[in-house]
Amino acid sequence: MAEPPLKPILQKPPGYKDPNHTALPVPRPPVRKLILPSPLSQKNKKRRSCCRRCCCFVCLFVLFLIVVIVAVGGVLYLWFEPKLPVFHLQSFRISKFNVTDKSDGSYLNAKTIGRIEIKNPNSKLSLNYGDIEVEIAAGEGTRTELGSMIAPSFIQSKENTTSLKIETVVSNETVDDGAGRNLNSGNRTGELVVNKKIN
Repeated sequence: MAEPPLKPILQKPPGYKDPNHTALPVPRPPVRKLILPSPLSQKNKKRRSCCRRCCCFVCLFVLFLIVVIVAVGGVLYLWFEPKLPVFHLQSFRISKFNVTDKSDGSYLNAKTIGRIEIKNPNSKLSLNYGDIEVEIAAGEGTRTELGSMIAPSFIQSKENTTSLKIETVVSNETVDDGAGRNLNSGNRTGELVVNKKIN
């Protein structure tokens, strides 16, 4: 004969305490020792925080200064509206021009007279000029110096036009034979190219 089936064992519900079973005591967490910071570490922390504050303050102050300088510069630029001066060659002539061929080469004697007009278009700014150097040269390929002159420094008032007289002299300057012939023919025909440089 077959044995009768076994009854399934009932499981205990959650939270069930067996009265016959003695409960083990719950272990307590270990006691932590309270570590007090030393006075030296507190001083170091205070120094570090003070240093950080100073750095932040300096950075913010520098940033503020930069913003103020840029703003003031922009306002001044808009207020004064600065413009560059205008240079214009009023007149120019070669009063003396002579290329002499000698046995040891060609020599140039020349004198030029010109006028340069300088206009200050600014209505709120005066302009202060340093020494102005004017160089005159003739010729296209190889340039031959016709002299230079330095105009003294001056101050130009608002919306003013100043005229400078420029005179250059060259005496017995040696030139190449070919360049001397080209200068002579250009001067005779009126096709001499003259270059003016203002520094």
